[in-house]
Amino acid sequence: MVLNSLDKMIQLQKNTANIRNICILAHVDHGKTTLADCLISSNGIISSRLAGKLRYMDSREDEQVRGITMKSSAISLHYAKGGEDYLINLIDSPGHVDFSSEVSTAVRVCDGCIIVVDAVEGVCPQTQAVLRQAWLENIRPVLVINKIDRLIVELKFTPQEAYSHLKNILEQINALTGALFTSKVLEERAERETESQVNPGSERGEQVYDWSAGLEDTDDSQLYFSPDQGGVVFASAVDGWGFGIEHFARIYSQKIGIRKEVLMKTLWGDYYINMKAKKIMKVDQAKGKKPLFVQLILENIWSLYDAVLKRDKEKIDRIVTSLGLKIGAREARHSDPKVQINAICSQWLPISHAVLAMVCQKLPSPLDITAERVEKLMCTGSQTFDSLPPETQALKAAFLKCGSEDTAPVIIFVSKMFAVDAKALPQNKPRPLTQEEIAQRRERARQRHAEKLAATQGPASVEPPEDGGAPETSPKGEETKGGEHQVEGETLKPQPEEGSSHESFVAFARVFSGVARRGKKMFVLGPKYSPVEFLRRVPSGFSTPLDDLPPVPHMACCTLENLYLLMGRELEGLVEVPPGNVLGIQLQRTKTSVSFLRRKHRLAQMTGNKTKAPSLRLLSGPHCLRTPAPNLASEPDSRSRLLGEGGVADGQKAVACTLREVETFLPRGIGGLQDFVLKSATLCSSPSCPPFVPLNFEATPIVRVAVEPKHPSEMPQLVRGMKLLNQADPCVQILIQETGEHVLVTAGEVHLQRCLDDLRERFAKIQISVSEPIIPFRETITKPPKVDMVNEEIGKQQKVAVIHQTKEDQSKIPEGIQVDADGLITLTTPNKLAVLSVRAMPLPEEVTRILEENSDLIRSMEQLTSSLNEGRNTQTIHQKTQEKICEFKRKLEQHLTGRKWRNVVDQIWSFGPRKCGPNILVNRSEDFQNSVWTGSGVKASKEASRYRDLGNSIVSGFQLATLSGPMCEEPLMGVCFILEKWDLSKFEEQGASDKHNQERRDVVQEAQAEGEACPGRGEKGGPQDGGSEPSEQKTSQRGESSLTDCYGPFSGQLIATMKEACRYALQVKPQRLMAAMYTCDIMATGDVLGRVYAVLSKREGRVLQEEMKEGTDMFIIKAVLPVAESFGFADEIRKRTSGLASPQLVFSHWEVIPSDPFWVPTTEEEYLHFGEKADSENQARKYMDAVRKRKGLYVEEKVVAHAEKQRTLSKNK
Repeated sequence: MVLNSLDKMIQLQKNTANIRNICILAHVDHGKTTLADCLISSNGIISSRLAGKLRYMDSREDEQVRGITMKSSAISLHYAKGGEDYLINLIDSPGHVDFSSEVSTAVRVCDGCIIVVDAVEGVCPQTQAVLRQAWLENIRPVLVINKIDRLIVELKFTPQEAYSHLKNILEQINALTGALFTSKVLEERAERETESQVNPGSERGEQVYDWSAGLEDTDDSQLYFSPDQGGVVFASAVDGWGFGIEHFARIYSQKIGIRKEVLMKTLWGDYYINMKAKKIMKVDQAKGKKPLFVQLILENIWSLYDAVLKRDKEKIDRIVTSLGLKIGAREARHSDPKVQINAICSQWLPISHAVLAMVCQKLPSPLDITAERVEKLMCTGSQTFDSLPPETQALKAAFLKCGSEDTAPVIIFVSKMFAVDAKALPQNKPRPLTQEEIAQRRERARQRHAEKLAATQGPASVEPPEDGGAPETSPKGEETKGGEHQVEGETLKPQPEEGSSHESFVAFARVFSGVARRGKKMFVLGPKYSPVEFLRRVPSGFSTPLDDLPPVPHMACCTLENLYLLMGRELEGLVEVPPGNVLGIQLQRTKTSVSFLRRKHRLAQMTGNKTKAPSLRLLSGPHCLRTPAPNLASEPDSRSRLLGEGGVADGQKAVACTLREVETFLPRGIGGLQDFVLKSATLCSSPSCPPFVPLNFEATPIVRVAVEPKHPSEMPQLVRGMKLLNQADPCVQILIQETGEHVLVTAGEVHLQRCLDDLRERFAKIQISVSEPIIPFRETITKPPKVDMVNEEIGKQQKVAVIHQTKEDQSKIPEGIQVDADGLITLTTPNKLAVLSVRAMPLPEEVTRILEENSDLIRSMEQLTSSLNEGRNTQTIHQKTQEKICEFKRKLEQHLTGRKWRNVVDQIWSFGPRKCGPNILVNRSEDFQNSVWTGSGVKASKEASRYRDLGNSIVSGFQLATLSGPMCEEPLMGVCFILEKWDLSKFEEQGASDKHNQERRDVVQEAQAEGEACPGRGEKGGPQDGGSEPSEQKTSQRGESSLTDCYGPFSGQLIATMKEACRYALQVKPQRLMAAMYTCDIMATGDVLGRVYAVLSKREGRVLQEEMKEGTDMFIIKAVLPVAESFGFADEIRKRTSGLASPQLVFSHWEVIPSDPFWVPTTEEEYLHFGEKADSENQARKYMDAVRKRKGLYVEEKVVAHAEKQRTLSKNK
């Protein structure tokens, strides 16, 4: 046990080579926090007896109640090995799928990780997810197979069976790792092939195709987990023991006389020992030989458990004596055998020693960061490292060196923000009193006691309150009565505010280069910051102070106010942090002039000038205030940038707000960091550093609820609380819908409950009302069905009924809309000057999937197209991006084949909604050709701008139509709208006639003006100077008159007409709803499988796969479940199975609900089967009506009013 002081930790932080930044990753309930407790107890922070029971890293109350970790937290440990002192920065992460975003924040700041696997359950879905996250972040894993005691106590395995079971688990994990490795190699090969296709000249001479996948040449020897290489520990964290092969190899090399290196290679595997010949040989299973791992290791552990569980005191004493251990009398007499096992095993095979030794030996230090990982961190989006500026590329050397020199750039990455009670900060903790302060307090207490006695014995004199009053308000008793007033007014009032519990935000960060010092000024780089933009505005070799730099988008300046050493539930203050360490940071609050405004307001009240409250102008931007001059109160001229009626610097927008609103915007008790960092950010002393690549989140936020305060007057507190919650949680999303609802979007039910608890108890501190979950849906269309609802082939009878039905539907369509037999909608604008013909077609599923996967690429294409159309060629396409666009186009062409999709890809005009969604607009109009690949082009160049403006109106109508469909105002998905015809001939004729009439009027007006101007020839200056302005007004009015009539602007008419045309084109096709689907992984025993299936079928679930785990009675069920049916699913399945089954829900995909929400029986068979009313439950109709009710739309339903119960004659008597 090592007890460490803060000075020792500070000393260890300076040796970067001996630092290990690690996190513990696993599936839920596989023993991460118990393992962390065992490692923490080795440093004497908690008692070894409480390890596994205390769950020290779970500091939240709901974590302790639920028994699961909900947030990642860090602690620094000291470990000494072979004369070397190591600093282990350990991060415990959650295993529940709802909190997988916390895993992403932990993995980014680490160099290695410990993968924990349950020996009974084996590889679970979340194990695969965390392995993939570790692989994507390029960090090295080691393996701990935990809960081996369950193989002995619960499953009653023999040592040989346990060995086979452990070997299977290891093979499964290595198969996962191998799959990740293979996919990476094949991706690299595919990239090389794409480059060779783009540049065919480079390989023209070589005509032989290379059939190898590239796997033969790559080195994967260090990739897999192998006990003989020291990368695996077998453990039981709850019993406090764990071992690696090396431990037993060292012991048996001395006993048997075989070299340690030989034993390291043969203790794991099918080897046995011939004691006579003192040789190790391959196992011959036919002869029943036991492997070395069973014979020398597992049998000893099994015999110890057997002796303790059977309470064989003599055997226990023999084992303890032979191992040279000392067991306390309390443990020896304890009735619980687990206490005895823990007491013996924690001395014999301490788990902390085995795990920390493996970490120090196998995992890299911050100095060993790979060049591949550095390049990956520095390249955001579709950028490549070669495309970065030379100044940015030069920072790669600083990353790899991890130097602590003064000249080294300071680079810090903030992976998340976490809220801490302000009282828990080191600077706010009560310090121990000195002897002088104790004496002063004692004296004051005596004086107060004397006053009370004097008051009770007789009438109080005037003097004692004066003498006694001063010490009450001031320890030194120096203030006069005036001083008492001042203290009462300024010092005593804020005390209750500071004493109340406020949340302060601390950044969870890591120093990648340089030394972070308190008070150092840094740049805060937002996710959209570009060093190219900064280097374009600021010349190279700049030496100006940070305050004088020109404003650059997404960059702010800040000061490192406080640095903290993270110690689990505690924080320790630091002056500086060397590179390679994990730390907590508080940035200095943006210096607003709130204090100045308070003084000004007070002066106004004293002088009686209450005409106008002082105001502060807040610059528009996410969580950012423009910092005024440092001595704002003493420089009246500098106030004009922010205060009163003055303008705003740099021409940015400003919003005026009063003092009260400013104080609401910047709540007291918050550490100022929210002014700079929302969820994650990059801090750097050099502005040429790019922002780090965004974190990879496994879980998609899908569960939505609307939140409102129970008392409407508390709405400001709710808004403030939701802002703070948005910062404190890396995955949660806060939205304000068009209806004014404040919506909370979370990853799952457990995550939602935690967010609501935080909102009520920590951030908003008010009572809130929560709506039913808002279920997201999508709308789409499908091909016409070939069979009816009773699986009869649709014949003539059905066709007659359908035609009859469509005729009824057509009679409802408004006048002026033409519908062809193949679904082509022709619509005219209200002023009858333009005609649009639109057809809707369903996209193939593969195309919809490709559009979803490439949404970021589509967004960058849209930005590039808009800049080209506006004549700003500021964005340059890198070759890598160009290759991605070509590959994306090739995939679309590959899947959009056939007569009806001919040339469609080249004619794609826009994507939607929000110009990057899974719907496309195709332009087949001959007058105006526009494509997302090439930009716009028209027949006549003079009409380019007019057609482009009108074309933007068409695209805007398409965007509106795809954003809210006709069924229940939900976004569309997988729909292609084809603009077949766009007739503007009447509009052009109208424009020509208007122009001709206007010219005739202008000639007449000019003649009249000349006639009136003849008498006043002397005043030439007036008419000549002002002549240009009326002519400009005339031309602008002329343009407006040609585009505007009684129906409004022509562009607005086009938007509305295009939107309506798209909606009608959808309605003439078979419409369907698409539901969000969860992938559901359930682990259950065989005797509760029937109940699991019953719950799934009741909730519209569908089982995809069921397999039994080898060697256990556990089944793994893979199913899909609609998100709409998932609320309460986990609780119900646990109740029905008595806790023997636990589901894991992860958002997977969108799936079409097969039933038609508008279906009515039409054939005789359907009438016979469903009845005339067809009132059996229609799932799609139920979902659609629920969404329409929530949105306040019209719902067709029969409401029975004044119902009378039918009575029989006998009852009426």
